[in-house]
Amino acid sequence: MTDRIILKNTTETIIRFSEVDSMAVVWHGNYVKYLEDGREAFGKQYGLGYLDVYRHNIMTPVVELSLNYKTYLNYGDEIIIETGLVDTLAAKIIFNYSIYRKSDHCLVLTARSVQVFVDKEGILQLTNPPFFTEWKEKLGLNTGES
Repeated sequence: MTDRIILKNTTETIIRFSEVDSMAVVWHGNYVKYLEDGREAFGKQYGLGYLDVYRHNIMTPVVELSLNYKTYLNYGDEIIIETGLVDTLAAKIIFNYSIYRKSDHCLVLTARSVQVFVDKEGILQLTNPPFFTEWKEKLGLNTGES
């Protein structure tokens, strides 16, 4: 079964000198930062930013991260980060990502992250917090078929 993306954000950035190694190739660990850029842009666009969530006394730590590298990026490359929210009934936020080199639209990386809901004491929330259910309903999202 394929993940069903219910919302998508696209953002762009440029590869900075501090993100590359001595061969001017992006160090593999920096791709995690690009995924963070994608999540932040998604949150800003749809009103689901970290501070929006925190106002409800909830945090969303990443508990799973999977990256599939297809090719490399160099210093100065411009990239497109696509971040898609996956439809699920589970008490978690799942994103799928694709990163492309802008100049030739070459797919550089695909990834997936899973975040869970915990309260300020760090206790895992086994059901979706009310604010999250309300957020999905307000946007007219189907609240889970997959």
